[in-house]
Amino acid sequence: MRIAILGTRGIPARYGGFETFAEELSTRLAAQGHEVVVYGRRRFFCGREATPIHYRGVTVRRLPTIMHKYFETPLHALISFLDLWRHRVDVVLLCNAANSPFAWIGRLRGIPVLINVDGIERRRAKWNIVGRLWYRLGELCSVWFASAVVADARTIAKYYLETFRCKARVIAYGAAPRIAPAGETLAKFGLKKDGYILYVSRLEPENNALGVIQAYDRLNTTVPLVVVGDAPYAKEYISQLQRVAGKGVIFTGYQFGLSYWELCSNCYMYIQATEVGGTHPALIENMACGNCIVANAVPEHLEVLAECGVYYYRNDFGHLSRQLELLLNDPARVNGFRQKARVRAQALYCWEGVCERYQELFKEVSQR
Repeated sequence: MRIAILGTRGIPARYGGFETFAEELSTRLAAQGHEVVVYGRRRFFCGREATPIHYRGVTVRRLPTIMHKYFETPLHALISFLDLWRHRVDVVLLCNAANSPFAWIGRLRGIPVLINVDGIERRRAKWNIVGRLWYRLGELCSVWFASAVVADARTIAKYYLETFRCKARVIAYGAAPRIAPAGETLAKFGLKKDGYILYVSRLEPENNALGVIQAYDRLNTTVPLVVVGDAPYAKEYISQLQRVAGKGVIFTGYQFGLSYWELCSNCYMYIQATEVGGTHPALIENMACGNCIVANAVPEHLEVLAECGVYYYRNDFGHLSRQLELLLNDPARVNGFRQKARVRAQALYCWEGVCERYQELFKEVSQR
């Protein structure tokens, strides 16, 4: 089949969960013999050149957009859908409900459009009233225009069923860990194996990096907190994090590839503090690495992690601090949760299975 993936910043992944998803899925589809094109954004991680590039069997088409917090994503989606009038494909996979208001262009062209809606994004604190209304419109347009709606968690599927009477297909993300021994990355930041607490996320308010840092600063420990991530439109928030952080907090910025896996492979425990979204790739990746997970007790994390990790009351960072202290003093308990998390990730979150389910859905909507 000829498959187009729209709505991400492009591959190779250099930003967030959707980019990781696009890379892992597209390269596997290409290996299965499909012709796959991923639309990326110029002036981001894809470079400024307009000429398509090829990455592990996938064509990456780089189109322009305006690098603006509110216009970047929907404008690029519009341009990408218009580009499809010149390049015939059999099916489109559209990532992010914010792009759904333009899905009708693909349907008008006679192309089935699957929409992976992500989480309930209008609840993110970073959006003003206009951004929230746009995401609400995106939810409606996902229901109106999609050949099939895909949710990455049952919690999100339940929301679409109860709100719009829309039966979304549930296909979670996968994890393909690259276990890496302690090496250059740990040495660069002065870290030792099993000698740091890891937090990974885009540094935006609803991902609760501030609460994590405040919880950590209450501890009496020499074990550092390593904060991995950045955000292009949250400079003030990141400056606030750096101001309040104690001396034990280490900011690494974005980390990808082997550097990222080295950090995941050698931490003592991992914190998942997000409160908006579905299945978070960083969570299942750290489960697959065999890490002890301490998670915000929101329904999405309870669904993914089940009894294989430790929880703190939703957004209660005093409770998070107490949980961290208990685990720092109980290595045996940490090791028990490590094994449980690894086994669950291997059983439920496999990219090969994700790819197979998307292939089945592509064929279904194309035949329909």
